[in-house]
This record gives sequence, structure tokens and C-alpha cells, in this order.
Amino acid sequence: MAFNYYFLSLLLVVSSSSSLLCFSLPTVSISHTSDQTLVCALTNTSHLQCTSLPLNPIRFSLTGTLQKNRRFSGVVSGNGFVCGLRSPLGSNASTILCWRFSSNGANMTYKRIYKGPELKELEASTSRICGVEKVTNRTRCWQTVSRRRPRSDNHDSLALGEDFLCGLSKPPGRISCEGKGNITKPPSGDRFIAIAAGSRQACAVTVDSDVECWGQTYTSPPREKFSALAVGENRICGVRWVNGTVTCWGSNGFSLPRRLENVEFTSIYANGLIFCGVVKSNYTLYCWGDHESVFAPFQDQTVLPGPCREECPYGQLSGSSPLCGNGLKICDSMNIVLVPDTPRGKQNSKDKTWSRKNIAFLVVGCVGTCSLLLVVGFLVYNSHCRCRVHDSGRLDDNRIIVDEEPKLEKRLSSLASLCNHGQLVEFTIEELALATDGFSPRFQLGIGSFGIVYKAVLSDGRLVAIKRAELTNPASSGITRIRNRREDNDSAFVNELESMSRLNHKNLVRLLGFYDDAEERVLVYEYMANGSLADHLHNPRLEPLTWERRLTIALDAARGIQYLHDFAVPPVIHRDIKSSNILLDATWTAKVSDFGLSQMGPTEEEDASHLSLRAAGTLGYIDPEYYRLQQLTTKSDVYSFGVVLLELLSGHKAIHMNEEENPRNVVDFVVPYILQDEVHRALDRRIPPPTPYEIESVAHVGCLAVECLVPCGRERPSMAEVVSNLEKALAACLGAPQTEPLSSPASD
Repeated sequence: MAFNYYFLSLLLVVSSSSSLLCFSLPTVSISHTSDQTLVCALTNTSHLQCTSLPLNPIRFSLTGTLQKNRRFSGVVSGNGFVCGLRSPLGSNASTILCWRFSSNGANMTYKRIYKGPELKELEASTSRICGVEKVTNRTRCWQTVSRRRPRSDNHDSLALGEDFLCGLSKPPGRISCEGKGNITKPPSGDRFIAIAAGSRQACAVTVDSDVECWGQTYTSPPREKFSALAVGENRICGVRWVNGTVTCWGSNGFSLPRRLENVEFTSIYANGLIFCGVVKSNYTLYCWGDHESVFAPFQDQTVLPGPCREECPYGQLSGSSPLCGNGLKICDSMNIVLVPDTPRGKQNSKDKTWSRKNIAFLVVGCVGTCSLLLVVGFLVYNSHCRCRVHDSGRLDDNRIIVDEEPKLEKRLSSLASLCNHGQLVEFTIEELALATDGFSPRFQLGIGSFGIVYKAVLSDGRLVAIKRAELTNPASSGITRIRNRREDNDSAFVNELESMSRLNHKNLVRLLGFYDDAEERVLVYEYMANGSLADHLHNPRLEPLTWERRLTIALDAARGIQYLHDFAVPPVIHRDIKSSNILLDATWTAKVSDFGLSQMGPTEEEDASHLSLRAAGTLGYIDPEYYRLQQLTTKSDVYSFGVVLLELLSGHKAIHMNEEENPRNVVDFVVPYILQDEVHRALDRRIPPPTPYEIESVAHVGCLAVECLVPCGRERPSMAEVVSNLEKALAACLGAPQTEPLSSPASD
């Protein structure tokens, strides 16, 4: 008996440590809404399908090409929603996609609520979803009102109830619970191998295959050995270890329907009054509840009895390979446990004779395999994306500008033909000097990409902003520095003209005209009466912006950038998106300005994914991937806009001083709070906390910012996706009715 217990413990530790094994991901889920019960399952080749009970013509359609062509590794449900987990092989990452549904059977669109480190466990209660990260064992939860994340990071598997969470450490392990009442007092000891929960009750299987329950218990479990449990509302069903059949017990004499008494099951699931199980002989799904009713939700299809895996060290489930495809298989979790003194245990002992030497070889082999996979995965990941940290460049300079256009004279010579189409006015230098009193410092508004910006009134009464190229003083600078600075100014001047002369959008600052000769470069813009977004975020003398106005400004700016990326031909990459380049007119409409660093992006005909350019941008906003790899894409603007979103939320500059007067990046400060679902701790303290309508929108924008700031550009959302999510966030902030709750924004 002692050796068997030691052997069992060792096998379970090895299995829970290995990256090749994970038996806890559910492949069937049960949900309720109104008078309908929705059963969802991973059917043949891991596709997610749902139908309602009792069986009727209503078939729920999970819309979107993403669901149609993607495989899932797990599925969970709560009241009115179903979520699928995707963990592509070799990616070391997971995605959670959720659908909301109603009782009319209408099509449901998905929302992505998570994309991050790979999850090895996922569970749901009526309103909450929680998972465990594979590498760190950190527990994370979503769609929860509470801003406090679970205390423990040592859970290997989870069980969720109505207002509690229980976790089991590596089996044979200890159980800990968080919540209210006596549910927080589970049985003690490092002796449990599985855990399950209903709304107000939890149960666990011990190393001896006994069942122990706590919380609001109603009847004692039968004195039998069990390999799996499912806990519903005041009722429990368990899979017998000896032969795989099921028995049920609970209040009001609840029991298994008679027609299922001799059916062997590989796994069972429960929610409320409904139970479902996957039949071992043919992998069909049966569901049951009160009385003797039995339903087969997917009569013509097989259902996965477990998640598909690459390897199964303890053997695969018989006949499971065709269910998965692509060489994958479903592991037989029954093979990793030995229960003494049972017919099945004795049978297994005849077929599989183990010794301490066998165990040692097994442990060494598993550890070696896991180590090799980790090394290979790390090398593959680095080869695809070499940027892992946020790098804002040096702190002793505010701009990173490198000349990548040595032949400026040729570009300048084309300006006459470029602008000679009636849209731009060619002003005289005398008129511009008169409007600014000889470019007097008292008319200065700020500094742009290549010069100083002045406020001016033209002779016809128009109020404008005039940007004049910065002049270099020969007395204080060398000839080389004069030449380089002039080339920078010329390049910025041409970029502005090339971009603004052909762009027209309500969220882009309008270029009215220019002046150009051998000595002067001047651009004339519409005047923006309310200054820049940076002024209103960081100037304590100005009244702070409300949450509604901040979201409106973010949406306006995002629409302007989307126009540059998606509708300009060829597309334009701004390269210097920042709060000081988002200007506000007299009606508070936000417009993107300063195209001095912009570049025309590759078109589809050019079949290029990026431009190879040396880094240019502003400290704190520049995309670290572009900075390191010198490969410019539209996703570089997306990163910079993510920093602007963090500024809007926190009120902090991109680079600011912390409490110890040390420079700090707003990304490093705010993102950890968002990832911990505690964005309220990083919000701007100059304005009142968000209202109930506003807080959901603010949290949604925080998640969107994190998506924009992921290190690898290809994983960031497009500006079209950013605009879509900001539109929904603003609608929620204004109190508009929502067809579904806001969730993690970017789509897959």
C-alpha cells in the first residue's frame, strides 16, 4: 500500500509537470438562459458546436469566419454565454473567444476576452471565467465584477461556484478556496487528485478514489471508488473507477436514468440540473436531468472526450486519433492512476509491471523531453519576434530622427507640380511674415517636426497656424551640423506636402498652403482652437477632460489614423503618433497633425509587408519592434496609439517621473494594472472616478491599449479594429444599450 501510494504520487507529479499532459480542459459545456439550456461541445476535429435542450429546431449559430475554420482545445459556459479556448500547437499562447446568446436562437458574434500566455486550465461559473497559466501557474479571471484577482498562483486545476473559487495544487495536492461561508474551509491534506464544484458545493477525489464534499452538502456520497465527478445544483454524478459506469446522488432522490445505468463514460459534466457525459464505446454525448429523460444533442456526430494532444506518455484513448486529425490524439487519463485492491487495479498490474528503475527512466525521459521542447519553443519564438521588452531609447533626448532620404533636392524639385492642382495656396513670405509680426515669439504655439508653429490671422481674416522651418545659426554650429539640420527640415517639409496635399479627412488637420524658396520652408494649416491633447492631459492650469471627452478624442484620432492606413493610396504610415500631435478644434473634434516623419507604406501590388527604414519617432512612443528591427509597418502607428490610450487613462506622460523622481515609461506603469484587472488603480486622479457606465468602457479601452502594445507587431489589432472597439466603448460610456457586454477587444 505504501509503495502504491508513492508510485501514484510520483506519476501524478510527473504528469502535472509535463507540457505534454493536460486532462482538465473541458470539451463539453452546459449553459442556461431564460427557459433554454444550451449544450456546446468540441465535435470531430475540434470544431465548436452548440444546440439547445430540450431538442427543438433552434440551432445556435456561432457566426464569423474565425469560428468556422478554427480548432478549439476547450469550451466553458455560464449563464448566457459560451467561451472557447484556442491554444495552437507550438505557439505557447492561448486565446479565449466568447459568444453571448439569447433564447431566440439568433446568430451570435464573438468577442475575444483574452490573448496571452498559454492556459492549461479553464473553468467557468454562472458569470465568471478563470484559467491557470501553464508556465507560471498564475490564476486569472475574466467577466467578473470584482477587481481583486485570486490570491494563489499555485493552482494546477480550478473549480468555480456561484461566489467562490477553489484550486488544487499539483496532485496529490492541497485544496484552497476563496469566497464566502464554509465553502472556504475545504478538507485538509496533500491527498487530492481532482476537484469539481456546483453553485454552492464542491467535491474532490482523493488518492484512494474516495469522494469528499464541503459547502452546502445534502447527501453523503456512496462508499465507492470514483475516477471523475460532476457537481450540479444539489446533485452529483460520479464515474466509477471499477468499470466506468456512472452513479448519481443528491436531494429529492436524484439518480441516474435507468437506460444509462450500464453505459460506460469517459468524462461527465454538469451545470444546474443538467448532466452530460461522453460515452466510451462510440464517443457520443448523452445528457440527462430530472426524471428519466435522456437527450443526445449531437446525434450524428462524435464528441471529443478530452483535449487533443501531440503525445500521450501513458497511452492514448482507443480510437481517438480520427477525432483529432493532424496526427493528434486524446490521452487516456485512466492509465496514470493505480488504485489498490480493485479489480481494475489488479488487471492493470498484470499488464504493466513497474519498478523503481522504470519510474526513474520515466522521470528522466519526461524531464528531458520537456526541457528540449522548451528550448526549441524559445528559439522558434525568438526567430519570429525578437522584441520582448519595451525600449523607449535614451532618456537624454526627446526625439529619434535619422535621415533616410539623402537625395532631398530631387524631391524638392517636384513640389511645384505636386501642389499645382488648386487644392493648396502658395503664399508669399511677406504675407506670412505680416500675419505673425515677423514671426514674433509672442505668436508661437509650439514646435513641430521641422519647425516652430505660429498662430496668425491672414489678410482675408482667416485664423491659421503657420509652421516655419527652424533656422540654424552659423555662428553657433558647424557647417556639417547646418547641412544635416537643413536636410532634416527639407525632408519633413516634403513629407508634409506629399502627405497632406492628397489627404482629406475630418480627423486630419487640413493643410491650406505653403511657401518654399532656397531659404524658407513654410506650411499653413487650419487653426485648432483648443490646442493639443497633450496640453489638456498634462497642463495643470487647464481643466481636465472628462472620461466621455477622452474616449471621443481617442475615437476621432483613431479614425484619422485608420484613414491613413486603409483609405489613402498609397497608404501613409505617420511614424510620430503622440498626444501632442492630436489637435482639438473649437468643437473639440480631434485631428491628427504633423506628418513630417510620415512615409508612404507599401501597397498590395508591391507585395511587401514592411518598409526597411532606420528608426524615427518620439521617445516613449516609438514601436520597440521597429526600433530594433528597422522594419516599419502600419502596426508601428498602432503601438504609438496604444501609448496615447494609456496617457488618456492615466494622465501621465509617455515618459514621466515616478514618486522617487526616476524616469518611468507609462507602458511599464499602467499595463501591469490592466493585466491584473485593476485598471482603476492607474486612472487619472485629477477627475472623479468613472461612473458605472464609464468604468466598463474605461476597462475596455485599457484592454485595447494592451493589445496595441504587444511586442510583436503582427499580433496587434489593425486601426480598423481599434476604431470598432472604441466606438463600442464610447457607446457604453454614453449609456447606449449593448447587445453584449464589452470584453477584451481585439479579434483573432
